Amino acid sequence: MSTSLSSPYRNSAESPTEMDTTEPIVVSKEGTGFDIDFVSVDNSRLASKRSICTSRTPPQQSGVSKGFIMDSELIVEPMSTSGPAQLPRPSATASSSPSARRNEEAHSRNSGTGSTNITSGTSATNSPQLQCDWQTILFTINAWVFAVALFALNPLVPRYLSHRTFRLSFMGTATSSLYSLYLLYGKPRAWNLQALQAYFLSIFATKDFIYFLYCLAFVTSYQCHKFALIPILCWSLEHVSKFLRRNFSHSTLYRKYLEELCVWVESNNTTLSILTSHVEIGLGFLLIISLFTWQPNLMQTFLYWQLLKLMYHTPVTAAYHHNVWAKVGRTINPFINRHAPSLNSLISSIQRWWMI
Repeated sequence: MSTSLSSPYRNSAESPTEMDTTEPIVVSKEGTGFDIDFVSVDNSRLASKRSICTSRTPPQQSGVSKGFIMDSELIVEPMSTSGPAQLPRPSATASSSPSARRNEEAHSRNSGTGSTNITSGTSATNSPQLQCDWQTILFTINAWVFAVALFALNPLVPRYLSHRTFRLSFMGTATSSLYSLYLLYGKPRAWNLQALQAYFLSIFATKDFIYFLYCLAFVTSYQCHKFALIPILCWSLEHVSKFLRRNFSHSTLYRKYLEELCVWVESNNTTLSILTSHVEIGLGFLLIISLFTWQPNLMQTFLYWQLLKLMYHTPVTAAYHHNVWAKVGRTINPFINRHAPSLNSLISSIQRWWMI
């Protein structure tokens, strides 16, 4: 397309020597419009910008016209014809003010706290129910053990049935002890040697674990020492009385028949523990005597004396066993010093092994 250059100085005899940097030189185009060249003359460089302006009617006069100064960095996007024009929305980060951000953070914290409260409230609502169920199961096992042990101690019961209930009492106590350990300490974290060792160290000094070992010492024995049922009766009676006082204190049947017994058991726990320690130590000597009968059980005797040693050093039962062993020493030592002084070296060796 050919264009003709027209300048206000083309027909003039005088040509300007200098041109203002803001004066345009008009380049016209026939019929449709005109082109404007912005020529800036500087002493060091020449810059040119070109913009095309269209118009339905050509300009009426030639010469210098006021030009449109356009930014070269301006990007004009085409407008959509399908709907109204929409301005681009700024980003949430750029448009949000600091106060708005603080409000959003506070709202998120409040919502998080509310959800935490709801979760904790739900767990707090459900946990007593689960705990009550666990205690009910434990109470049922201990009440069953107490009833079976009383049945086994009854002298009117036939011998074969008495032996069965004797073992069932120890099996029920072992189950109750394991269940109580599971409720208090859970399962081992892993089933390797290191995790099992750490788990057994945590439960080794508990009374439940001691009673579990106590039951194992007699449940596998073919000898039926009914004297061994007394610690089991005291143990189950303590658990049953605690549960009844905690859950049935407002019951009419409890107040009429069971309240006095339960109050006596809870107020005489020390007496029952001393009785239990006497029976446990007496069983040790009974097992030694049974070695000279027609049914000796050397393994059971050795394991049970290891259990007595554990009871002597465990803080849960140590005070009661120390008291009983002190009484045993005050009773036996004068007799040995008077009638068998040669046994003092043997007794001192046994005492050193006992204190290790």
